[in-house]
Amino acid sequence: MSKIDDLIKKYCPNGVEYKSLGEIGEFYGGLTGKSKDDFVDGNAKFISYMNVYSHLELDIDTPDRVRVEKGEKQHTIGYGDILFTGSSETPSECGFSSVLTKMTDEPLYLNSFSFGLHLYDNGILLPGFSKYVFRSHDVRQQIIKTASGVTRFNVSKEKMKKVVIPVPPLEVQREIVQVLDSFTMLTAELSAELSARKKQYEFYRDQLLSFKKVSPPLTLEWKTLGEICVNICSGGTPLKGNPEFYENGTIPWLRTQEVVFNEITETECFITEAAVKKTSAKWIPANCVIIAISGASAGRCAINKIPLTTNQHCLNMEINGKLADYKYVFYCVQNQYKELIDKKEGARGDLNSSRIKSLKIPVPSIDVQKKIVKVLDNFDAICSDLKIGLPAEIELRKKQYEYYRDMLLSFEPIGTVLAKQASKQASKQASKQAIISLYQYVYGYAEITLGDIALDMYRGSGITRDQVTNEGIPCVRYGEIYTTYGIHFDKCVSHTNLDNIQNPKYFENGDIIFAITGESIEDIAKCTAYVGKEKCLAGGDTVVMKHEQNAKYLSYALSTTDAVKQKGKGKVKSKVVHSSVPSLAAITIPLPSLAEQERIVAILDRFDALVNDISTGIPAEIEARKKQYEYYRDKLLTFKAV
Repeated sequence: MSKIDDLIKKYCPNGVEYKSLGEIGEFYGGLTGKSKDDFVDGNAKFISYMNVYSHLELDIDTPDRVRVEKGEKQHTIGYGDILFTGSSETPSECGFSSVLTKMTDEPLYLNSFSFGLHLYDNGILLPGFSKYVFRSHDVRQQIIKTASGVTRFNVSKEKMKKVVIPVPPLEVQREIVQVLDSFTMLTAELSAELSARKKQYEFYRDQLLSFKKVSPPLTLEWKTLGEICVNICSGGTPLKGNPEFYENGTIPWLRTQEVVFNEITETECFITEAAVKKTSAKWIPANCVIIAISGASAGRCAINKIPLTTNQHCLNMEINGKLADYKYVFYCVQNQYKELIDKKEGARGDLNSSRIKSLKIPVPSIDVQKKIVKVLDNFDAICSDLKIGLPAEIELRKKQYEYYRDMLLSFEPIGTVLAKQASKQASKQASKQAIISLYQYVYGYAEITLGDIALDMYRGSGITRDQVTNEGIPCVRYGEIYTTYGIHFDKCVSHTNLDNIQNPKYFENGDIIFAITGESIEDIAKCTAYVGKEKCLAGGDTVVMKHEQNAKYLSYALSTTDAVKQKGKGKVKSKVVHSSVPSLAAITIPLPSLAEQERIVAILDRFDALVNDISTGIPAEIEARKKQYEYYRDKLLTFKAV
C-alpha cells in the first residue's frame, strides 16, 4: 500500500468528501471601468489573462501594471484564491485555472476577462492542492461544460457553482502536492532545456538567413514577397447562419488561429461546394505560404500541405518555384515575425497586405535555399517533433504526470516514477563548430577566424640561445620556424634541458606553431604544421595553436598572400616587429569540410614536392642539369698537353 492509501485509511476510512464550488467559496470579477490609458503607466500589479492561462500558480513578479486610484472599489486577489479564464474561441480552452500560492502584502488586480474564487475557509484547501485539482481531467470536463457560445465561448459563473471537487484531509492533500510538485519540477527542467534548444535553433536560423558572419560572399538578390509569387489572395468566411455552407461540408477551411508557424495537414472546420461557389472562399493549391493578417495571430505563418480554403484573415501566397523554394520563403517570413508585428495597425492589430507583399527577403540560388531548408527542418524536428528528442521526452513526462495526477486525485494507488536529468547545454566551442558545419554544408566552406576553431592558443617558453644543447628535450625557437622549415616539418632539430625553463609549454603532432617576432613584417607570424611524432618544447616568441582541423591545410591557408597580410599587422618595438595571440586569433581564412581539406592538401603536397623536393620534380631536373653542365664544363676545360 502507498503512503497516500495509508493516510486515507487513517483520516477518511469512509471515503473522501466532495463539495461544490458554490459551497466552499464566492466568485468575484476582474477590473471594471478601466480604459487603455489606465494600463500605460500603472501604479499596481495587474494579473493578465495569459498569466492565469499559462501558469498553475500565478507569476506575481509580473511587469504588468494598472492605474488604481485610492478609494476605488475593485476586487483584489487573496492568498489561496483560484483564478479562471472567462472566455476563449473553443470550449476546451475556457476556464483554465491558476492559484495565488504566495503570501503578499502588495495588492494584485485581475483582468476583466478572468474571474476569481475566494474560499470561505482557507483551511479547507491547500493552495498547492488547488493548483492541481482544478486542472485534473475530471474537474476540467465539468468546467468545459459550463461554457457556451457560437464564435466565442464564455464560462457561466452560475454553472461553475455546481462544479464539484474532492476535498480530502489536509494530510492527504499535502502528500499529493509533494508527489505532483516533483513531477512538475522534472517537466520544468526538460522544458527549460527545450527552451534553450529553441533559442539555439533561432540563433542558427538567424545566422543562416542573415548571410553574414562566417558565410562566404554569395550572389543573391533581395526580392519582395510580391515578386516571387505567382498568385496572392485572401479567403472568405461563409455566412455562419447558412447551413448550406457548412452542413456535411468536406472542403478543408482554415482559420487564423490554426496558423502557428506550422505545416497544415488538416483543418478543424469544413465548408461545402456551395460555399466555394457562392462566397469569397476559394481553393488554394498545396505548399502555399499562408500569413495571418488579423487579430492576435497576425504575423504568424504556415504552409498548407493539402489543398484547402481559408478565411479572409489569411493572406495566401503561391510561390514561383523557379525563383524560390516555398519552405525557404516560409522560414524567411518566420524569421521576420517581429518585424511584421511591429507593423500591426488598428485596435485589432491587423497587418496591411500591401506591406506584407513589399517585405523583402534574400534570394540565393535554389540549391542554397534547399540546403538551408534541410538544415532548418532538422533543427525544427529536434525542437518540435513529438516523436524524437526533448519534445518526445516532455510529451512522455506530460502524459505520465497527467496519468498520475488523475490517479492521485481519484485516490488510486501510485508507483514511483524515474525521470532522466535534463542534458547540459553545448559548450561555446561546440556551438561555434556547429555554425561552421552549417555553413560548410550549405556554402561549401566558411569564413572563420582562428579563434573560432582554436581549442587553445598559448605562448611558448622562454629559451635563450645559451640554453640550446646538442641533446635533451627536443625544442624549436622562433628563428628556426622562419629560417629552417617550410609549410610543415616532421622533427625538432634543437634540444635543451628543463633545468632553467620556467613553466615549459609543449606542442605535438598536428599543432600549428607560429613565430611572432622578427626583423620585418614578412618574418613575423610565419607558421608551420608540426607533423612529427615526438612531443616538443615550444621556445620563446612562439605561439602554439591546438585544433581539430587538417594541420597541413591550415599551414597552407596561413601561407597565402591574404593571410600573410593579416599576420603582418604587428607592432614595432626597438626595430623588432611583434605579433600576439589576440592578433593571430583574429586572422580570417576559408575553411571547407575535413574531407575537402584533405583533398586540397593532397594536391598542394604534390605541387610542393614538384617545386622543392630534391629527389623529384624540378629540383631533381635542375640537379641533373647541374651535374651534366659540370661534366661537360670539365670536359671542355680539360686539355691534353701538346
